[in-house]
Amino acid sequence: LSIKAQLAELQEYAKKEDLHVVREFVESKTAKEPGRDIFNDMLARVENGEAEGILAWHPDRLARNSIDGGRIIYLIDTGKITALKFPTFWFDPTPQGKFMLSIAFGQSKYYVDNLSENIKRGIRQKLRNGIWPAWAPLGYVNDKEKRCIVVDREKAKYIRKAFELYATGEYPLSEIRKIINTAGLVGKKDKALSVSNYQYMLKNPIYYGVIRYNGELYDGKHEPIITKKLFDRVQEVMRQKSKPKGRRLKPYIYRGVFRCG
Repeated sequence: LSIKAQLAELQEYAKKEDLHVVREFVESKTAKEPGRDIFNDMLARVENGEAEGILAWHPDRLARNSIDGGRIIYLIDTGKITALKFPTFWFDPTPQGKFMLSIAFGQSKYYVDNLSENIKRGIRQKLRNGIWPAWAPLGYVNDKEKRCIVVDREKAKYIRKAFELYATGEYPLSEIRKIINTAGLVGKKDKALSVSNYQYMLKNPIYYGVIRYNGELYDGKHEPIITKKLFDRVQEVMRQKSKPKGRRLKPYIYRGVFRCG
């Protein structure tokens, strides 16, 4: 919706200022990171002489990182870009104008960096409060009113069954996958779960009430699906299955009786 609104405003601004628009570029990737394909294509076309300027809503739409901002200023210095037009910002290709543009790019980078730090601080506080800070893992759903995760009763029974089966030590992950997938457990967008999905699930402490985030553990306030005892039993079985087997031959009934010619 924001991109459509910006396009509409820019088209009106171009008519009012009598600007000839050669081509419109819509870049949905964030300007925080360099390496945007559409942005790079636009600058390459400007360098090839297909246009002499850029029309954008604000300088922060062009760059929120030092590399892309520096490229634009360099193209102005070399005469490849002779005009930058913004409905919300004044620019003139003079030393003063380039100085103000560099300040605008710097402010945009500061805004992104500060926003990122604020988000990280909020996540850390959620973790201290025992609240899962992201999209709910399989077996839980996000409760927007309570701002926490709650048990998905339908999927939780399959997850509990997967832990119980694996804890017996009689079922490999491939068999667990076959049994539980057939029973009806599906992942996001109703996709079938893979063996690696089950391995990740069986090693995730979220299901007994502990949040693991960036390698650290936090006591969660959400309702657990399994007990700590069952989780520990599963981890022990997984460790035993991961141990290298000895070179002893398996005791097949006819081993040694029949031999290859």
